[in-house]
Amino acid sequence: MYQFTEDCRIGIPEIDEEHKKLFQMVNEAFVLLAEPSATVVGVKNLVLALKKYAATHFIHEEAYMDEIKDPELPRQKKEHEQFKEKVNEVDLEALNDENGKEVLTELLEFLSRWLYHHILGSDTMIGKMPALDEEEDPFAFTEKYKLGVELIDSEHQRLFEIIRETNELTNDVLFNDKYDDIKKIISELKDYTIKHFGDEEEYMEKIGYSGLEAQKVAHQAFVDRLNEVNLEAVDGDQEGYLHELIEFLLGWLANHILKMDKKIPMEE
Repeated sequence: MYQFTEDCRIGIPEIDEEHKKLFQMVNEAFVLLAEPSATVVGVKNLVLALKKYAATHFIHEEAYMDEIKDPELPRQKKEHEQFKEKVNEVDLEALNDENGKEVLTELLEFLSRWLYHHILGSDTMIGKMPALDEEEDPFAFTEKYKLGVELIDSEHQRLFEIIRETNELTNDVLFNDKYDDIKKIISELKDYTIKHFGDEEEYMEKIGYSGLEAQKVAHQAFVDRLNEVNLEAVDGDQEGYLHELIEFLLGWLANHILKMDKKIPMEE
């Protein structure tokens, strides 16, 4: 079971409360399922209630994102649909005491993993996209991002530099076809990101940091996002794609450092 920890808070009270309720419902179902006297009917009713509550939560979350014009809304809708499809694969009405407990256990394990990964990998970005036209240089690695761990700070700085290079490429009017440059930057970003995450996780493991698991989930979600890049589709709208990519990269990196990495203690 996963617990609703501080890492899962995205800073939007209504959504945080609904996430907390979803964790609570999953855990209640796990507890009931573990009781010797538990019946499939009782657990099934809890799962049905959870399914209904999740659908309502998705509506609320998507409405909020639509209201603030969050560019991540299409991605969120896609992930929500994948969740509903997975749950709907299970014919809850057909379950009985002979086959039901095993099926429900597997479903609840999926629900808890999905919820935890979805919050850390996607929901933490709701409303976090920065405005790139502010007076402050959004690509500058400033003091507010420094952890005091030299290796991690230097790697974070390099990531900001790669994003700046992407932005400069976008605004370079001398290059009409930027396809090869896009491929090069994405390749460099993937390689360097994986290296950085590995170094960061190794450091956290070395100092026995309790937030390592949450960090791994967030890191993998970011890598998955990079792996979804379809360069063939990009060639049709290079400018639009680059602007979208820059906003996502900058927003994710800044938010992740300030919300999660800042909690990593320095080695004594």
